[in-house]
Amino acid sequence: MDLRRTLFDDILPEDSGIPSEEKKKTSKKEATGLERLKNLEEKIATAVEKVKSLKAEKAALEARVKELENALREKNAEIEAIRSEKSAIKGQIEDLLNELDTIEIG
Repeated sequence: MDLRRTLFDDILPEDSGIPSEEKKKTSKKEATGLERLKNLEEKIATAVEKVKSLKAEKAALEARVKELENALREKNAEIEAIRSEKSAIKGQIEDLLNELDTIEIG
């Protein structure tokens, strides 16, 4: 008779030659083993869900970073335009002051 067993075997054959005390111990070990497997399966499922959640959060954060980078580029372009405008206005004011200087002298 083949006494090899797998995790999927639910019962021991009656004529296996194993005393009933041994059968009870084996049954308890199987229950503990099955509980461990179920616990491990639950932990794996929880970990998989956490990974999915973190991936979704990462994607959302990456999208937000891109939005902020685009906003920053726009603001930098606005700042550069204002600096250019400021420089042009400063040049015009200097020209006007120079004109005033030449008018007063003459």
